[in-house]
Amino acid sequence: MSIDTVRAIGSNTPYAVALSDDLGHAWTGDEPESLGGANTGPSPSRLILSGLAACTVVTVQMYAARKQWPLAGIEVEVQWNPNGKPDDGSTEMQRRIRLIGELSSEQRERLLQIANACPMHKALTGTIRVPTELQD
Repeated sequence: MSIDTVRAIGSNTPYAVALSDDLGHAWTGDEPESLGGANTGPSPSRLILSGLAACTVVTVQMYAARKQWPLAGIEVEVQWNPNGKPDDGSTEMQRRIRLIGELSSEQRERLLQIANACPMHKALTGTIRVPTELQD
């Protein structure tokens, strides 16, 4: 079993970051022009939002398929501090889920519970530790 790993390498372009993972995927992160970046890729906050949105979609799809429920599609939108930065210094992520298909109200409610149990949601709402060390 591999450990999910992402590597970020800075470039000569201010704030642009080359990202890669242990499975061979590659993508770019950057800041928008309004913050001095070149907008060549999603900002760090958008990368976090994309992880939550993708995890929500996959988790709900897997559960509905296993139950053989008529989920024809799912759309998830997540926003970072949609009402501005909270006064207490916390971060708010507003998630909106659209379930497509002939689902009963009970099935819809259960899929909402499943969305809240996706691994990224659990990680983001639980305790996160980030031990950090400098390397030579």
